[in-house]
Amino acid sequence: MKSPKNLLLTVLALSALSAGARAQTSDAQAGLSSSPQSSNSAAATSASPADADLRSEVEELKQLVRAQQKRIDALETERPNSASVIPAGLSATTSTDKPQASTAAGPAADLSTATNRQTGAFGQQAGSSDERIRNLERQIQGLGPISFSGDIRLRGEPFFGGPSDQSLDRARARVRARFNATANLGDQFRTGITLASGDVNDPTSTNATLTGFYTRKAIALDQAFVEFTPKEFKALTLVGGKFRYPWYNTELTWDKDINPEGAGETLAFKLNTPVLKRFALVGFELPFAELAGTATTDKRITQQITYGGQVQTSWQLGPAITLNAYSGYYDFRGADSIALALARASSKNPQTPFAGALPLTSGNPVQNSTYTTTASTVIMVGGTAYPTGVTSITNAQFASKFGLFDNIARFDIKTGSARLPVAFIGDYVQNTQACANVPNLLPAPANSATQTFKQTKNVGCNANQRRGYWAEGRVGRLREKGDLQFGYTRIFIEREAVLGNFNYSDIRQGTNVTQHRFDTFYQFDKNVQLGFTALVGRPLGTNEPWLTRLQFDTTYIF
Repeated sequence: MKSPKNLLLTVLALSALSAGARAQTSDAQAGLSSSPQSSNSAAATSASPADADLRSEVEELKQLVRAQQKRIDALETERPNSASVIPAGLSATTSTDKPQASTAAGPAADLSTATNRQTGAFGQQAGSSDERIRNLERQIQGLGPISFSGDIRLRGEPFFGGPSDQSLDRARARVRARFNATANLGDQFRTGITLASGDVNDPTSTNATLTGFYTRKAIALDQAFVEFTPKEFKALTLVGGKFRYPWYNTELTWDKDINPEGAGETLAFKLNTPVLKRFALVGFELPFAELAGTATTDKRITQQITYGGQVQTSWQLGPAITLNAYSGYYDFRGADSIALALARASSKNPQTPFAGALPLTSGNPVQNSTYTTTASTVIMVGGTAYPTGVTSITNAQFASKFGLFDNIARFDIKTGSARLPVAFIGDYVQNTQACANVPNLLPAPANSATQTFKQTKNVGCNANQRRGYWAEGRVGRLREKGDLQFGYTRIFIEREAVLGNFNYSDIRQGTNVTQHRFDTFYQFDKNVQLGFTALVGRPLGTNEPWLTRLQFDTTYIF
């Protein structure tokens, strides 16, 4: 059986013979046009045998080409995948309908070799890139539908007012970047991760301040969770890892940038009654620190954890009014580890060792009543102690425990315009264990030949200062291009009402504060949002001038 290369040579030879025949016919016609009639008859008579021989040879070549084509068809039937790597140019070259003229085998052979190389190259590229893409697609399909989203926010933020020494005046630029990836793993599981910018020791902010001599900004894991909703009982949802809040809250108690860690359970039912539309129970277990025991007989590593739960209800009070009511309790077990981490982070001595718990920073000053013990290294000379200048925080404790009873009501009102809905949110929180840790405060250790100890407190604890209030009104929405939203919030937090390092990080200070917030947002484009926020606040019980903090935001959403 002849190869396609031999077939190509045969076709080229046939083309050459046909061209020769046409040339002879053309010459004969030219001679006839310049000769007498008798000469025409003689030329025609002499050319007839040559034409007959040429026709015979052409016919034989056509039969040979047909036979070769049948053999090629049989070969392609045996190897069905061979045609998939032949470019369109090659199929045109091997077509028997319009063979290309060539009078030598060399160029045809080179063309065939080059075409085969080209075919091999195409096949290799398909195997190295397309196949990898197909493999990736199969892996993604095995995981389930994956979606990606994120945002980048640019912020200008000036401060002015506050203490008379102008210690809080500043003007800074900040950036926030977040990237989310979520996937549905079949019918029952969902998983996701979030990467976000920000100080890794500050759980209440994902902002990175544009400073630090142009050094790179930190990106850290902000969420990593798996969520399970059994298809046999869709009212139940379980989540574990580092996730968004499974309960509803305001920033009176929890900053919106915090993603708690641990596990959460939600049992929710939609109800078909005229007024009550939804009832849900939420529980959560959120570990936040591990501490090793210091007693000689007890050095167990214990987990500091928050236990909590919330009852949620939704009420349809009329055609245009919806009420959502939430009542929850947050029990912080081991909050003294937070006091110790905050105290170590605020130490100004560069020689202070950061041993033990990781230092914890906060977006605003923590004002809960705190007792701090400091150790100073000394050397003894002639019975007199001389300080070396090396100090360390050995202990810090809150005067309060924190068991927060939190109650929230939200009214959503439809107006005549779809772009102008109205919402009112009220939040009242009370710390049921204010000053309850005072009996557990450890005294400063006795001085030794190498260390002296000192215990200080920022302020005494008053059990009556245990309440916090949040009142918020909002008009408008942020859904389509051109949407506007306006809001005002009044915040009032007594000293022991909440844990001052986990709540709203942008206010004057965490607790013992009175605050006003004004904000306006404009949906400039489908994926671009402009915002302005003014925060005006000062400590309770003081005549300190109001500290004004302005935030000019541009957020790009993708």
